[in-house]
Amino acid sequence: MFSKQQQKYVQSLQLKKYRQEHQRFLVEGAKSVQELLGSDLETELLLCTPKFFTENEKLLKKISVEQISQTELEKLGTLQSNDAALAVVKMRENRPLIADADEFALVLDDIRDPGNLGTILRIADWYGIKKVICSETTVDFYNPKVISASMGSFTRIRVYYSEISKYFENIVKINKFEIIGTFLNSENVHRFDFPKSGYIVLGNESNGIGAEVEKLITKKITIPRFGEAESLNVGIATAVVLDNLRRRE
Repeated sequence: MFSKQQQKYVQSLQLKKYRQEHQRFLVEGAKSVQELLGSDLETELLLCTPKFFTENEKLLKKISVEQISQTELEKLGTLQSNDAALAVVKMRENRPLIADADEFALVLDDIRDPGNLGTILRIADWYGIKKVICSETTVDFYNPKVISASMGSFTRIRVYYSEISKYFENIVKINKFEIIGTFLNSENVHRFDFPKSGYIVLGNESNGIGAEVEKLITKKITIPRFGEAESLNVGIATAVVLDNLRRRE
């Protein structure tokens, strides 16, 4: 029987304070939970409807499972509609990430919107980017809205939170990778000659890349505007930049 104390614990993980305290986070919905069960992330507890249990029984043999109703699921999680499952999952350690000699890593400077971060993770996954470095002011990777918007990509992307300018200062000491940043009125991304490896930096939805991080950028690029829109969503900008990167390859 799923106790009231357990219910309170699960519901508390909607808040960053308790996620950090318990080092656990929530994964909700059929798609995200199925991706989770096929990953290397450790599931502490799975709550699911009898229908989800029957359809996915082979994946559930080695984890703790409680079957509950859809109504109970929706009370415990953040989704308005969830007729499948909710999992309590152990966080990965916040370990430093460095781009290898033949890869690019994405760097996010002060991305505040959970939906944007989730979308960026999904786009990075699509274009084969495996490492994302986030500023300490970027929204929590384990926020339920981020996890949901990533559509399962959270299982394949490694994320490291750090003070970005200090991170880059250390990177520069280790190697000579290019640090490419997105700005207005810089080199056209459609003509830019991407190197074989490095870091691609995207900035805050309203203010762009911060001044401290800008000092460490070695190459500045821009997505040219042909119409009258004031700005691009940061998720769309990520897709445009990564598409040009892969086409250059």
